[in-house]
Amino acid sequence: MSESFRTSPPQQQWNPQNGSGYQGADDSAHDDQADGAEVGRALVVGLLGGLLSAAGYMIYRRLPDEQKERINSQVRSVVQQRITEIRSNFNI
Repeated sequence: MSESFRTSPPQQQWNPQNGSGYQGADDSAHDDQADGAEVGRALVVGLLGGLLSAAGYMIYRRLPDEQKERINSQVRSVVQQRITEIRSNFNI
């Protein structure tokens, strides 16, 4: 078919997910919906992370002092190992 009879501009590419099949005005609405879905997912993940960390903190506060000290020493040793590993990987 000749370019003079083309129904869509030549810069538009075929997009079967769009109602018309071509990228264009319909894509902006689809992109807005996708962005809204991503924001919704991020909000849910953030909310769940906050709830889990709050629950963990409440449990930690109720532990006896010797268990808190043991947890603190274990966390410090793991963090020190990771820092040493990262420094060796980057030759810092």
